[in-house]
Amino acid sequence: MVHDTTRDTAHDPATETAPDTARDTGRAPARLDRELAGLDALELGGAGRPRRLAIRLWSALWPMAAAVGIALLAWQAVVWSGWKDPWVLPGPADTLPVFWDQIRTGRFWDAIALTMWRAVVGFAVAVAIGLAVGALVSRFRVLRRAFGSLITGLQTMPSIAWFPLAILLFQLSESAILFVVVLGAAPSVANGLIAGVDYTPPILLRAGKVMGLRGVLLYRHLIMPASLPSCVAGLKQGWAFAWRSLMAGELLVIIGDTTSLGVLLAQARELNNTADMISYMIVILVIGIVIDQLFGAADGALRRRWGVDQD
Repeated sequence: MVHDTTRDTAHDPATETAPDTARDTGRAPARLDRELAGLDALELGGAGRPRRLAIRLWSALWPMAAAVGIALLAWQAVVWSGWKDPWVLPGPADTLPVFWDQIRTGRFWDAIALTMWRAVVGFAVAVAIGLAVGALVSRFRVLRRAFGSLITGLQTMPSIAWFPLAILLFQLSESAILFVVVLGAAPSVANGLIAGVDYTPPILLRAGKVMGLRGVLLYRHLIMPASLPSCVAGLKQGWAFAWRSLMAGELLVIIGDTTSLGVLLAQARELNNTADMISYMIVILVIGIVIDQLFGAADGALRRRWGVDQD
């Protein structure tokens, strides 16, 4: 007797439901994708984005605004105490109008332009030299033993101590100022890179060598990315040293009839014009804070990319 397999297969319940199961299985991923897309749209909706941006902006600004208010109040309290005569130490009410008048003059902005040009050029040269020296010293043990302590010593040396030598070498010129700015900033940049290389996990170095990374490729694709957080910290510290060196240089090295922030500050001191002098000091402070915020934003973006900061 011949068994009719075609008929059994036709009436097999598993066989009858297989096409429906296949269709349901095919529809499930598509439905899941639509639901996830809906959740993403709900979370990233356009209506909530401006509100979140406003909250983030407010959370970033109110501490700074509060700090400015406290500083102004403390300043005014010192004036009210009568510690110094008003012509020696004027209060905010006397200084801020002078500051407003200053920022509306062309001479003031020309001075800022010259100072910032010196700062950018000097810091750029310092970064190039610092990164090159840091890479060499961190790569070769002989150079580390020879120059490691010297770099740290240069970093701790007051920048103003370099100006007598700089003036002897370059006279009263732009080169004298840039020379001191570079010497003030380059050691911090180099030490930042050296520290980053030193704290690169050895397991990453072994993995890179297993993957065939050697020499320049090892630095480019592994060591430099791994040392980037420490390098950014070194750049930030290097900028602080460069800015301080530049202000000292502009107070000591006055070149012809050029006008910079340091020159304006020195002239206000010679004329006993304290309100103008404090106005220029406020500008120097504000520029330092703005640059620090830019470095902070770069560091925050780096931390978020590395997954160590969720904000």
